[in-house]
Amino acid sequence: MSVDLYELVVGLEVHIQLLTKSKAYSADPAEYGALPNTNISVITLGHPGTLPRFNAQVAEYAVKLGLACGCEIRRENQFARKNYFYADLPKGYQITQDKTPICTGGKIRIKLDGVVKDIALTRIHMEEDAGKSMHDQDAYDSLVDLNRAGVPLLEMVSEPELRSAEEAYAYLTEVRKLVRYLEICDGNMEEGSMRCDANISVRVRGAKEFGVKVEVKNMNSIRNVQRAIEFETKRQISVIESQGIIDQETRSFDAVNGTTFSLRSKEKANDYRYFPEPDLTPLIVTPEYIEEVRQMMPPLPEALHDRFTGEFGLSEYDAGILTDSKPIALYFADLTSHTENYKAAANWMNGPVKSFLNERALEMHQFPLQAAKIAELIALIDAGKISFSAASQKLFPYLTEHPEANALEVSETNNWLQNEDSASMDEWIQEAIARYPEKVLEYKGGKTGLIGLFMGEVMKLSQGKADPKKANQLMRDALHKI
Repeated sequence: MSVDLYELVVGLEVHIQLLTKSKAYSADPAEYGALPNTNISVITLGHPGTLPRFNAQVAEYAVKLGLACGCEIRRENQFARKNYFYADLPKGYQITQDKTPICTGGKIRIKLDGVVKDIALTRIHMEEDAGKSMHDQDAYDSLVDLNRAGVPLLEMVSEPELRSAEEAYAYLTEVRKLVRYLEICDGNMEEGSMRCDANISVRVRGAKEFGVKVEVKNMNSIRNVQRAIEFETKRQISVIESQGIIDQETRSFDAVNGTTFSLRSKEKANDYRYFPEPDLTPLIVTPEYIEEVRQMMPPLPEALHDRFTGEFGLSEYDAGILTDSKPIALYFADLTSHTENYKAAANWMNGPVKSFLNERALEMHQFPLQAAKIAELIALIDAGKISFSAASQKLFPYLTEHPEANALEVSETNNWLQNEDSASMDEWIQEAIARYPEKVLEYKGGKTGLIGLFMGEVMKLSQGKADPKKANQLMRDALHKI
């Protein structure tokens, strides 16, 4: 296949399940994981005579996401009925927004291989979820769980501006990070709280017209979205190269073998018979309300990343790791208010702190030490009172078990402070040199990298109490005199 002759065109539709306590148009619980068909009522089931009532928090979350993406927020929002039949859609229609999405325009900024690219958004609108059909629970019948029916969603639709599977991966990663920062969705694709449909086509490179679009559904991870796009790109190019025709259809992704397969044809546009929802009045979003929501906005990852690289001078790599998680980013921001050694602070966060959390499967809010305590460790190291090795391997573990302890007092009591006694230092250096007479000759012969071997011996002999910088210089001086 002449893959280089073609250009990939992708637009993504992301369904964001909101972290509200109740459903979009009823007081039924919206929690995940309850027993099947327990979070329902006559309203969720669409019984005759029942009326929906709008959940105001859905609008708040929609405005938050719109502000974070730089969207225009619509003043008058009408609701619509989208009519179609699925076994897991009890009313026979979905309450959504058709011609008046609450957010229009805006963008998601991605960074890939050091290149920044803005992906434009078409719209973000509010709607309700359908239930869930399960085809693998019974040998003969499909089962339906209506707990999810009516759970509030925001659908974010991008312009077809993604040009690679890697860009799609980066886009979804940024969307997930953003909704987690805003605390409007947990972003867990495996549980279905964030779902993505990919509209994929290919065209001859340089062509202005889009190719025939294929929609791929049922991908339960960001990586699987990337895999589905990669496969579909090759499949479509292969069809075109063999003089075939791309069918406009909906396909599903098989995660086991990494392929897509046809679900249904889309030769004609679906007629959902949209019409205004008669039981809900238009939602008016005032400038005052938008400003009120703006004041509640948390720090966002892009702004924190710019601050960490600009004000604190951190690398793109360090800032990227620190801003990947909101709790870690905010803890680091707190830490920088107690120390000006920002690089050391980043190293502690990305090293000992993260290792502590990962080894115990803990979240940042479960970390036992206040940011000021980590700053104490950094200050002790900067003052030359304790080595990083002793601080990270001895003092840090002790403090996590005794968070109220004083770092300096603990170090003194346990004899962990660095030994600045020149006589002791010289004794350790001479003993380290005496252990490796043949390595001394190699060092003198030009293998200066062997300094690490001698320094390792010094640190062992001193039980980590030797000042590494001072010991390193004294060791070089000693070797030079031989």
